[in-house]
Amino acid sequence: MARSSAPVEIPEVDALPGYPLPHERNRLIGHRQTEQKLLEAYRSERLHHAWILGGPKGIGKATLAFRFARFVIANPDRFGSGVAAAQDLSVPENHPVSRQLTAGGHPNILHLRRPWDDKSKRFKADLPVDEVRRTVSFFGTTASAKAWRLCIVDAADDMNISSANALLKILEEPPERCLFLVLSHAPGRLLPTIRSRCRRIDLAPLSETDIAEGLRDLAGDSVPSGEDLHEIALSADGSLRSAITLLSGDGLAIARGVKHLAETAGQLDLAKAHALADLVAARGQSDNWESFQHIAQIWLHERMRQNLGAGVHQANRLIEIWDRTNQAVRDADALNLDRKQVVLDFFLALRTHAAT
Repeated sequence: MARSSAPVEIPEVDALPGYPLPHERNRLIGHRQTEQKLLEAYRSERLHHAWILGGPKGIGKATLAFRFARFVIANPDRFGSGVAAAQDLSVPENHPVSRQLTAGGHPNILHLRRPWDDKSKRFKADLPVDEVRRTVSFFGTTASAKAWRLCIVDAADDMNISSANALLKILEEPPERCLFLVLSHAPGRLLPTIRSRCRRIDLAPLSETDIAEGLRDLAGDSVPSGEDLHEIALSADGSLRSAITLLSGDGLAIARGVKHLAETAGQLDLAKAHALADLVAARGQSDNWESFQHIAQIWLHERMRQNLGAGVHQANRLIEIWDRTNQAVRDADALNLDRKQVVLDFFLALRTHAAT
């Protein structure tokens, strides 16, 4: 008799090893005003069926979306006493809905994100149309008259044109008692027709105090104190996810190295650039790779802000560098290309820019 193989655990896109996923988190860091807006909307006379939660990656959009979804499923009567008395969107950890979500999911919540490709052993480069079409069967199944169903699109920026149009179609003809939470790192880039069918709430980057609180909550004793914690919180630029990646691996060393080499790109030290690129591209160090992307983006944004008075040409050159680097990052991830070369090309591009 053949021995049954153990079930293969499918990885979760954007998961950080050792840290809880958004659907497992009961606590929300920051965003109290946004939470109150969603609570007030839920108990109002007219509740919009679709919401865009916008803001930079890693600031808590998915955690807030699941917090809202958990509250709605646990409190299906919008005009009941429980909703009227609620001070926030919290649901006790021992509530059946909380336990189901922590265990892996809830039948009335559909979470759409980039799927794992078992053949290539990597995540697909986009959120394909077949994933969005899962909404057809999800909303087509029978549910009780009082039950709500929620679809969380995480993130809408990953959709291609076909999947975006598929989402638009169901947003135009929404089923009864359904809610859509569309997460986006750059809402302005979504299709105008999708934006027009959603209410939009932009989440602000977290404060340094929020970042420090979030790190202590998630990482406990491994969180540094003093100047190192301040530098991590500052470099994270409002993103708790980025703060976690900076805390992990060689994040702080990479942050310091990227800033130093970018500031001195006119006299680029190639030996230091190669050493940093080796660190970023080290095998199995995905946190280092993500930290490089985050710090490089922050540095370019800050430099563009500083050079606003230098003319359109200077700003366009920096935008071009970031666009090329972004595409190189996507290609490296999708095609398993050399990450070290992406890092070196970034600094070489800055050196060329500094010489013009």
